[in-house]
Amino acid sequence: MYLTWLDSNSWLVEIGGKRILVDPWLVGSLTFGNLDWFFKGSRPQERPIPENIDLILLSQGLEDHAHPPTLKQLDRNIPVVASPNAAKVVQQLNYTQVTTLAHGETFTLNQSLEIKATPGSLVGLNLVENGYLLKELETGFTLYYEPHGNHSPTLKEIASVDVVITPLIDAALPLVGSIIRGNKYALEVAQWLQPQVMLSTAAGGDVIFEGLLNSLLQTKGTIEEFRSLLEKNNLATRVIEPLPGDRFELKLSKRALNV
Repeated sequence: MYLTWLDSNSWLVEIGGKRILVDPWLVGSLTFGNLDWFFKGSRPQERPIPENIDLILLSQGLEDHAHPPTLKQLDRNIPVVASPNAAKVVQQLNYTQVTTLAHGETFTLNQSLEIKATPGSLVGLNLVENGYLLKELETGFTLYYEPHGNHSPTLKEIASVDVVITPLIDAALPLVGSIIRGNKYALEVAQWLQPQVMLSTAAGGDVIFEGLLNSLLQTKGTIEEFRSLLEKNNLATRVIEPLPGDRFELKLSKRALNV
């Protein structure tokens, strides 16, 4: 299994011989509703579009997960698996192969990779978006991705997961509370899933954030503090801090196949 962190929530996951582009924001600026004064993300240099993508995986319909300028640059014939809200975005952009996954539903890619949607982030008052379990069918190696740290108790039913990508540090707004949930929430999911490796997502990377929302955000915790939490709770999980744009291999140990 190979991973490349492409800043923010964007990842290239190579698993089961397939190249999966997750929540890509690679070109242009990141805003919500074109409100630059509210929030704007930019990078000194745009990321190159990865080649030979087998699937685009979208967890949410918001711009920081289903980024229209990036999706417009990608080949519309690449298959997409998406939450119902994210599926609307790519359908409006005329993508030709869009599979919508509700919570608990699965999609199999070429008999080599199974993707299962889990309940993920609460967006607004009652919209619960998707997390995902990606299982390499030949080895049973499984990766869990949830970009805001909202972990469904249904995950306790999973025997084990090898890799978890989720926030490890909190980001909170005054009067609202945590909108990116790391720390104790990441520890909880580590206790449930007993992963071999955890990686943080939703952090900046090589990007600059501006605007009112960014000025109000308060971060809590560090990666080192999270490592200490794991150690105090007798968890052998390794925490890896990838450099943006660097492809690296995850060395995983085989254990009982997940069910």
